[in-house]
Amino acid sequence: MRDDRPAAESDTTGDAGADAGTATNTDTSTDARTAVPRRRRRLLRAGAIVLTAALLLGWAVTRGGAPVGHFTSAEGHDAFFAAYERAMAELPAPDDVLDLRTDYGVVRMYRFDGAAPSKEPLVLLPGRAAAAPVFADNLASLREVRTVYLIDLLGEPGASIQSGPVRDDADQALWLHQALSQLPEPKVQLLGLSIGGWTAMNLAIRHPETVAGLILLDPAVTFADLPLEVVLRSIPASVPWFPKSWRDGFNQWTAGGAPVEDVPVADMIEAGMRHYSLALPAPTRFTGDQLEGVRPPVLVILAGESVMHDPAEAARVAERTLPRSTVVTYPDASHAVNGEYPREIAADVADFVGTAH
Repeated sequence: MRDDRPAAESDTTGDAGADAGTATNTDTSTDARTAVPRRRRRLLRAGAIVLTAALLLGWAVTRGGAPVGHFTSAEGHDAFFAAYERAMAELPAPDDVLDLRTDYGVVRMYRFDGAAPSKEPLVLLPGRAAAAPVFADNLASLREVRTVYLIDLLGEPGASIQSGPVRDDADQALWLHQALSQLPEPKVQLLGLSIGGWTAMNLAIRHPETVAGLILLDPAVTFADLPLEVVLRSIPASVPWFPKSWRDGFNQWTAGGAPVEDVPVADMIEAGMRHYSLALPAPTRFTGDQLEGVRPPVLVILAGESVMHDPAEAARVAERTLPRSTVVTYPDASHAVNGEYPREIAADVADFVGTAH
């Protein structure tokens, strides 16, 4: 069912509406309690900015040469991890830090114990180059739902270390499957933001054994293509020797105009773009047959003001193709939806995992 959420009108009030659409197996509903200005402030604290298109396209084109992702210098490595540690300071101390060996490298995960420890945990997949701290503003409310694992995607700037080439979508699914298979829980609920949403869907299509359900936050290249404007804007923002202000400008555009200067996560992302050489293939848009074959239930949360795709088209494709889906649109949200609507997302996730069997 497609559920279009109206704009909030104050810091404490707002109405939630739902437009009936294609019949589905699950449904969610929350009130939009938090006003846009407050969401922007929360966004600034969490730094929930994801430079998806620049990293999907321009960065991949202008960087690289080696078979695995790597920092381009020792100084760049140190600069990135200084920013990474500042961003990690926005999170509480994890209950465990896991380094999971796969055929493609070592995958870093952070575990934060939460509610319902006997149930499937939430595994949060960030957007490209965002790394685990991008979910700082979501962690507290999601821990009220389930235990939470945060992950640094392999082949991206972060604490995961790529050691073997990732050549295609099949390799992208296999490294994640190998990592998840080492967790003590036999199945997980995957929550993916932007390219993390694509990564979650890619796993469910190719290795669904560990997947109990999918929560996709404005997933990129999953139900609709990137607009040409995104492609064109991303290229100059992705060139490492161009001014930092160009990357910040693109960052701000993707986040609906919210300022990004001096935001820990945004600084971490910019440092990764400047100092890390990506060696990953561009993700492939899924076919209708692939999406129709997905068996786990899926919650799709789309940002009505997203620049990364046509949200209406993405909603139509998700509703038409996924056999077990709930499609929700937050009309006022930008692509940085996780930092703008953390409580609403947590409420929708709680409803979803409570009914997704």
